[in-house]
Amino acid sequence: MYPGTHAATTPDKPAVIMGGSGETLTYAELEAGSARLANHLRAAGLQRGDVVALVSENTPRLYEVYWAAQRSGLYVTAVNHHLSAPEAAYIVRDCGAKALVVSAGVAGLAAAIEDHVDAPVRLAFGGEIPGATSYTDYDAAIADVPADPPADQPRGADMLYSSGTTGRPKGIKPTLPDRQIDEPGDTYVDLFGPMYGFDSDTVYLSPAPLYHAAPLRFTATVQALGGTVVVMERFDPERALALIDRYSVTHSQWVPTMFVRMLKLPEDVRASYDVSSLQVAIHAAAPCPVEVKQAMIDWWGPILYEYYSATEAIGMTFIDTPRWLERPGSVGQAVLGTIRICDDAGTELGPGEVGTVYFERDVRPFEYHNDPGKTLAAQHPEHENWTTTGDLGYVDEDGYLYLTDRKAFMIISGGVNIYPQEVEDALALHPKVLDVAVIGVPDEEMGEAVKAVVQPPEGVETGPELERELIDFVRERIAHYKAPSSVDFTDFLPRTPTGKLVKRELRDRYV
Repeated sequence: MYPGTHAATTPDKPAVIMGGSGETLTYAELEAGSARLANHLRAAGLQRGDVVALVSENTPRLYEVYWAAQRSGLYVTAVNHHLSAPEAAYIVRDCGAKALVVSAGVAGLAAAIEDHVDAPVRLAFGGEIPGATSYTDYDAAIADVPADPPADQPRGADMLYSSGTTGRPKGIKPTLPDRQIDEPGDTYVDLFGPMYGFDSDTVYLSPAPLYHAAPLRFTATVQALGGTVVVMERFDPERALALIDRYSVTHSQWVPTMFVRMLKLPEDVRASYDVSSLQVAIHAAAPCPVEVKQAMIDWWGPILYEYYSATEAIGMTFIDTPRWLERPGSVGQAVLGTIRICDDAGTELGPGEVGTVYFERDVRPFEYHNDPGKTLAAQHPEHENWTTTGDLGYVDEDGYLYLTDRKAFMIISGGVNIYPQEVEDALALHPKVLDVAVIGVPDEEMGEAVKAVVQPPEGVETGPELERELIDFVRERIAHYKAPSSVDFTDFLPRTPTGKLVKRELRDRYV
């Protein structure tokens, strides 16, 4: 299925509602707009396998562009609009975009990249792009284009870029499906629909940026099944609760930092909103501290569902609340691919042994665009169809996966491996910690020492006393040798808008 299916039966139903402005896009409007753009792009010469790059804030029109590409056999590359102009221009060039669609909501970035990209088709919606001359007005370009569905509608795909937390972002290019847009067989619909109970009655709250894989793919899945997506322009903890209350949201997806910030709202604020309509609260993107997840279950009930995957879609695990309560800290059993834990030489390890997490698939599901070396590095040395994104973890006797950290972030102190995630989890709910990152810093005696970098809430006094308090707090919870030997305080930690720590930036300050 795709939105056009529902435009025929429920044309006036909202496909999208913006949480801040209340702007609505109906299924009829989404179908007509995406068909017009699809016809326009085809007339402009775009062919199956070409790329449409999209630079936009969260807005309903983003879905019009997305579905136009999906029904045209095109790749759509949604670009992080928080990037600098050189970073964004690099992605547009690297993906080989034949069309570039920008929003006036990010006019500064759109103007800054104009002279540094090669896309022959350039459209701008939502207003003018001051200082730019090459963008054609989107509405004018498609105004006279027929809204009839194209006769041939091969299924497209997203080609998204890694978040770049450990290096320059790379395009993740899947194989295009060999089917039409209205034919069955969509991976995400077939997987997520039954897993989370998505259907035409779903009201799904998306609080994250839509250029990220999970928000884009999940909201598109809900639209394919005929539900309504409520999109936040940007995350605010109290506003999120208000939207659940206002729209009787049934499903939602979060990252752990959002949980932490909602939990730190005053109790009377949290209690003032009715969240009883929630049936499923999905979380992923980053490991969730056990104490944080337990607190959310105590508040919202046994409706938390966690998955572990990646933009590369190398595999996936899943766990619901009852099973998590039996195995706190696990991210579940495999539901896509087979988990393989291997040491540095590629030898498969047994239960309880920490190693690199690979997923075995029938075939390798992706390649890194323009980077065969990185594609090769993601493969197991002996099995091409075993791939990894560099996470470390172990499985128990029943095949439940536990993540320990990213291989690139592991600290080796005195010859002992220390996983920063464990220390970060210990500090996450301390009342004087708003955000925290743990890194290894050079140490003459130990090789590396554990350092915590803490962003305190506004008004908290920092200094040696708080440093000692936080170190003692960690030592009460995990082995003493894992505790930070020092704590620095900062006004800001580099995170992507989807909640991932950009430790590369942080480590560059110290190493």
